[in-house]
Amino acid sequence: MSWIIAIIVGAIIGWLASSVMGDKEGLIGKIVIGIVGSIIAKWLFADLLHIGGAAAAGTFTFAGLLWGIIGAVVLIFALRALKIIK
Repeated sequence: MSWIIAIIVGAIIGWLASSVMGDKEGLIGKIVIGIVGSIIAKWLFADLLHIGGAAAAGTFTFAGLLWGIIGAVVLIFALRALKIIK
């Protein structure tokens, strides 16, 4: 059951981050960007920079969604810089 919630939350985060960054990928791409972006946010902001609220990244709370979106935006920016996506 938790993987279904992860897919739904990943889709929400991916959709919001794609809207912010102006990307046009499909549903699977948004889910992947949302899930990977949440993992990046938790690792970068919570584990490396020790920002307390970032540990909630990827959860279905306001803080979790916000940190997940920030991580997904960082991911989209990095993928654009590496010219993996346009």
